[in-house]
Amino acid sequence: MNLPPRLPPFDEEVARRFLEPTVPSSGLPQFLGLRTTLVEPGRLRVEMAADPKLLTRFGNLHGGVLAALCDHTLGLVCYPHMQPGQWAATTEFKLNLLAPVSAGTVIAEARIVAMTRSTAVVRIDVENDGRPCGAAQGTVLIMQPKQPKSRD
Repeated sequence: MNLPPRLPPFDEEVARRFLEPTVPSSGLPQFLGLRTTLVEPGRLRVEMAADPKLLTRFGNLHGGVLAALCDHTLGLVCYPHMQPGQWAATTEFKLNLLAPVSAGTVIAEARIVAMTRSTAVVRIDVENDGRPCGAAQGTVLIMQPKQPKSRD
């Protein structure tokens, strides 16, 4: 059975900002060259090039790079369904590496399996130039905005 999950409302403006090339990423996503290429309700796609500087001495993309791609995508898919100020904190994820990646484009596509006000379960399929190379599933905790501490 493949019923779509019930999801909180989808914020089109948040989704649009993810796709804008004028909004630069920072930190690890920037270093890895991650690009969000699709955002739909409950679904998000992130792409990256298999950059030679990220290859192991055996000529394959390091598994940690694929894990970082999955972790990034796992949280990002939730944001258009979250309230302003909330943030997604990964609590766990598992990644099965199905095939080595040595060149080309790597695509991670995340789909929300279930989402409540406090958690989300997400599945991520990873492919390299059309060939499956990873399968992941993880959970994020939907964190509430931090309240300023009173000075009493």
